[in-house]
Amino acid sequence: MSAAPAATLPAFQNEPFLDFTRPEIQQSARMALEKVRAELGREYPLWINGESRTTGDLLPSRNPSKPSEIVGSHHKATRELATLAIESAHAYFSEYSRVPVGERILMAVRAAQIIRGRKLEFDAWLVLEAGKTWPEAEADVSESIDFCEYYARQMERLANPPDLVQMPGERDEMRYLPLGAGVIIPPWNFPLAILTGMTVAALVAGNTVVIKPSSDTPTIAQKFAEVLLEAGFPPKSFAMCVGSGSVVGDLLVEHPKTRFVSFTGSRDVGLRINELAAKPRKGQIWIKRVVAEMGGKDAIVVDRETDIDKAVDGVWMSAYGFQGQKCSACSRAIVDEKIYDEFLAKLKAKVDSLGVGAPEEFGTYMGPVINESAKKSILDYIESGKKEGRLIAGGEAAPGDGYFVRPTVIADIDSKARIFQEEIFGPVLAVTKARDFDHAIQLANDSEYGLTGAVYSDNPAKIQKARDEFFVGNLYINRKCTGAMVGAHPFGGFNMSGTDSKAGGPDYLLQFLQAKSIAEKVR
Repeated sequence: MSAAPAATLPAFQNEPFLDFTRPEIQQSARMALEKVRAELGREYPLWINGESRTTGDLLPSRNPSKPSEIVGSHHKATRELATLAIESAHAYFSEYSRVPVGERILMAVRAAQIIRGRKLEFDAWLVLEAGKTWPEAEADVSESIDFCEYYARQMERLANPPDLVQMPGERDEMRYLPLGAGVIIPPWNFPLAILTGMTVAALVAGNTVVIKPSSDTPTIAQKFAEVLLEAGFPPKSFAMCVGSGSVVGDLLVEHPKTRFVSFTGSRDVGLRINELAAKPRKGQIWIKRVVAEMGGKDAIVVDRETDIDKAVDGVWMSAYGFQGQKCSACSRAIVDEKIYDEFLAKLKAKVDSLGVGAPEEFGTYMGPVINESAKKSILDYIESGKKEGRLIAGGEAAPGDGYFVRPTVIADIDSKARIFQEEIFGPVLAVTKARDFDHAIQLANDSEYGLTGAVYSDNPAKIQKARDEFFVGNLYINRKCTGAMVGAHPFGGFNMSGTDSKAGGPDYLLQFLQAKSIAEKVR
């Protein structure tokens, strides 16, 4: 790896959020929405080996608020084209990896600048294709900017590693080298931020990539591909390969030229990817590296020694932001029995007031879930939960043409209940009574997942116990368990929540690099 110039980028700062309560921001947002609506229904080709490709086999992307509205039509890759994508990425790696690291860093910074300049436009795409409200979309787009800026600075740091211990008579050094051609498999729930973070991390480190976007949000991925090209990333440094997991996903993971797989999604798919990648294929000369961010069954513990109103706000915000479709969302509230009834009464009042509807309306708090299958699965879990506990709020679909579900609270849930243990990925909260704080931590840890968690308590000893014993990758104290910020809250979880990759943290890029130690005898 060529040495980078001395640090030239200013200190990292998180991208500020636009305030959608301001009339002038609302007017600009409406204009962006009109611009995006004018592009709806457009056809998008594949991007493979630096060229557009079409197959005639189209995947329609739909607006989850209005499923009859086609956001984009996307040509789907064949197995032959998927093979070409990974093999051409592998072939181009030797050239791209020699691009000076300083140039790759500037590409990442330019990508941030381009997204920043098109911020409201990307917000509008997220509103229409992912069903995000304006504030949720804004957080997604801002995070994508943060990833570009932060990883550019981390690559600058890793390109100039600190000196090693020098043995007498030797010159000793360590360099970080890119891995090769990788596969990027992003989720639909953060279709710009997580896609951007995984892709830019790999590219700025000197790898080439094949992106297989989610079939629910491929249009946003295509708009991101436009950003990469405009930012100066070479046309052959990445491929955009739309298609199903069964047709192209497994092939890309299994291919002997694939060096690494970066995945964010469900537990079951993540485990399958890990299993497929672990088996060496004919001609493969490396152990594939898998970076997996998977599910969560996240708990907020509410202690008797706390401000109940603040705890209630933290729980409902964590449970119902973006319809609960976050791996970090609170899906279990574990509440001390002394304040349990008061907590439930206050929570019900808040949840009953939440508006569900079209996300482009500025007063909407909750939009649709992502698709019909998700809606059906969530409603099935609610029916199961009604048998396992006591329905407090919601419990049904909300009116409208889209995939709307009311925010739901089910109380008195036992730790062995299905809705206590299984990830629902929707606006469903299970509330469980704890005897005391020790019991609450025990219940919180009763899960195969370990992604996020939060504790509301004013007792320093209890907070320290949570620091020591609450087994999650991201622990929050006296605040909600969603909303990790790049640079401040490196993100990733334990157990079945993944490989604890710590996206947005100082160690993340190391997963896309390999270290080479060099010792030279000095005469």
